[in-house]
Amino acid sequence: MDRTTQHTRRAASNPQVSRRERFLGHLAMLLFSVLIAGSFSFGRLATQHMDAGPLMLWRYLLTMLVMAVLAFGIFRAPFALPRETWRFLVLGGLIAFYMLTMFIALEFTDPISTGAVFTLMPLLSAGFALLFLGQRTRSGVLIALVIAAIGAVWVIFRGEIDAMLSFDVGRGEIIFFIGVAAHAAYVPLLRKYGRGENPFAFGFWVTVASTLCLLPFGARELAATDFATLPLVVYGAVAYLAVMTTAVTFLLLQYASMRLPAPKVLGYGYLTPSFIIVLEGLLGHGWPHAAVFAGALVTACGLVAMARLPD
Repeated sequence: MDRTTQHTRRAASNPQVSRRERFLGHLAMLLFSVLIAGSFSFGRLATQHMDAGPLMLWRYLLTMLVMAVLAFGIFRAPFALPRETWRFLVLGGLIAFYMLTMFIALEFTDPISTGAVFTLMPLLSAGFALLFLGQRTRSGVLIALVIAAIGAVWVIFRGEIDAMLSFDVGRGEIIFFIGVAAHAAYVPLLRKYGRGENPFAFGFWVTVASTLCLLPFGARELAATDFATLPLVVYGAVAYLAVMTTAVTFLLLQYASMRLPAPKVLGYGYLTPSFIIVLEGLLGHGWPHAAVFAGALVTACGLVAMARLPD
């Protein structure tokens, strides 16, 4: 039995440690939402110079290398083919599909609009958690999620009622919605398919499966890419996506999904639009007016209420 399995079992048997684990799960998802926000803005910059298929494949090849170093080099997980490999094909396929649709959508729309679609994920996840795990969401948690969603919608449309009423659901939004549904299913399935494996080894094999799923969509284009002509922003974006929003966020998501119900895990996605707007401002794409930050405050209050409610 490895250290991760022992630690998880001790957490389950000790109520005080269990509360601490849940608290750390909330902190993990807070960091997750910050890192995911960066993927929208940096991803949009990269898709201006490279198609989604080869871009995602390049990213996952690099991520596979990072996860291998973490799992088998730094944390010394035993290298062995996993049991029930079909689990990883399902999980890897779902997350690869989500990532691919996100970057295809960014070719048709902007980060703020994709952030709007992203806010549907927690409620979709609640439905999948009920379907896959029989996990019912408490009414108080649903109310808190709705409050957080209202704040997120206010932030997304920058506090402008006219913008909300004139929201145009285009091709990019529809494509990304399908991907969001895949990601919403991915979170409860992480819990369902977990067998107590080392989390770094588990993450490596999910990444391998995702890479295999992406090969048909980008292998030929990636092989034909003239890397010398690509601007530095593409290299920076790929490095960020491979290390921060794939390797790191996978570990954060897996850690939280083993300690929190699926709706609470993905409820932190409601903070992503606020972080996107902040990042877009820092990148020189303009700042919203002060009323927008009131929506961010409402979202934060809803998430605090959700975190304090029983699981």
